[in-house]
Parts: sequence; C-alpha cells; structure tokens
Amino acid sequence: MLTRKGKYGLKALVDLAYLPAGQLAFANDIATRNNISKKFLDAILVELRNAGFVQSRKGKEGGYRLARPAEEIKVGHVVRVLDGPLAPFPCASRTRYERCEDCDEATCQVRHMMLEVRNAIAEVLDNRTLAEMRDATDDLLDIELRQQA
Repeated sequence: MLTRKGKYGLKALVDLAYLPAGQLAFANDIATRNNISKKFLDAILVELRNAGFVQSRKGKEGGYRLARPAEEIKVGHVVRVLDGPLAPFPCASRTRYERCEDCDEATCQVRHMMLEVRNAIAEVLDNRTLAEMRDATDDLLDIELRQQA
C-alpha cells in the first residue's frame, strides 16, 4: 500500500515537474500548493535528494528542482525508494524476498495471488513517468474547466 510519505513524495515531484528547466521551488511553496506539512515534506525531500531524484540549493536563491527530466523518472522507482517493495508480502517481493515460514511457497495460493498483485502494480508504476503524471493532471484540469464553462 502506498503510504502518505509515498503519496506526498510523488505529489512534490509532480509539482517540480511543472517547473521550467533549471528553475527552483521552495519547499514551503511545494508544501502549500499540495497541502503537505512542511516539516514532513522536508524529510521526504531529503530522501528524494539522497536517492538522486531532486537537487537542492540553500539560501535566498535556493530551493529544489528535479535532478533529471521528468520523462526519465519512473514512478515505480520513486515508490520503492520512499515506501519499499511493491509486494504485499515479503515472499512475493523481487527486491526484498523473504521465505515464508508458515507455508509451502510452491503451493501457497495466497503467495501466488500476491505475486500477481505485485506484478500488476509493477506493470503500471514501472511504465509511468513523472511527466505522464503531470500531463494526466493537465488533461483532467482541462476536462474540469470545460465542464464548468
């Protein structure tokens, strides 16, 4: 399950994906635009910086920006960094597999179902980029504006 940290991290990255190349955004502005606690966002941005998703600069002219183009950042990679494996159970994980002690993995129907769940989640998240999330949001806003007119 996506945690609040994962959700807010993705929201912050999509927010940064709207910036023109090279422009910086203050953490406080990102937090305000996305209704995120600044203190919580600061911790998330540190993790995103350490993972190479964002760059930061301190000072009056400081802020955050994406470390590489939004088209190159896969959503699945971000989720794994912030929330860990995609699999609901360790025995279904590819990145942090742990053997079950209470069942026979070869015949365990729960494990097999969770492998399918993990693979379906990975199929979506590993094939979507921040740019696609940003652009999908723009499309939704266009539809909403047309419906209001």
